[in-house]
Amino acid sequence: DKRPEVNKAALNFVHSSNPQDEVFIVNFNDEYYLDAAFTNSIAKLQQGLQQVESRGGTAIYDAIIASLDYLKQNAKNQKQVLLVITDGDDDASRYTLEQTVRMVQAEEPPLIYCIGLLDSDDTRSMKHDAERTLNAVAGATGGFAYFPKTLVQVGGITDQVAREIREQYSMSYHSNQTGTGFRAIRVEVKDPKQKHLSVRTRNGYYQSPPATAQNAP
Repeated sequence: DKRPEVNKAALNFVHSSNPQDEVFIVNFNDEYYLDAAFTNSIAKLQQGLQQVESRGGTAIYDAIIASLDYLKQNAKNQKQVLLVITDGDDDASRYTLEQTVRMVQAEEPPLIYCIGLLDSDDTRSMKHDAERTLNAVAGATGGFAYFPKTLVQVGGITDQVAREIREQYSMSYHSNQTGTGFRAIRVEVKDPKQKHLSVRTRNGYYQSPPATAQNAP
């Protein structure tokens, strides 16, 4: 019964985004399905949103990792975003939360926003696990997780996310550190005249080992 409102909110997100943006849709239950390849056609996106049957397990981690792989192979634009909408915690993935967070902390990950549609009859522990999952995944990329109390609020959240994406500034830098491993990031605004500004960044990234030449003499 949540599906029509979710589809409506997803399309609202597209309408609120830049018309030049391209969107793909991965539906998931205990499996994940690429139901719409990159497109800016509303008709194709509507068709993709209606493909999945909302039953079975919830393979959030597998769906996110499959989406990362799809982005890496097919994205044309430098700025990339994943909007994850789910009504529960993961109970069907081959990957773990820790593995998923590790993968989204790559050097150039997409920004991830999550919307958790948690049931009022879920136990406190079930809600806590779902909130922990979505906060961890979104927070690792500098994104944010939302937990609306009603379905009516979802459309407003997707509109807010689309607007926030368009108003963001991207900063980049080149590290002079050598070696591999995790690199922590911390960004602050210290100008007293700019107190209205807020900073949200990922907390760090994993430095990959340098590429090696193939077939070297």
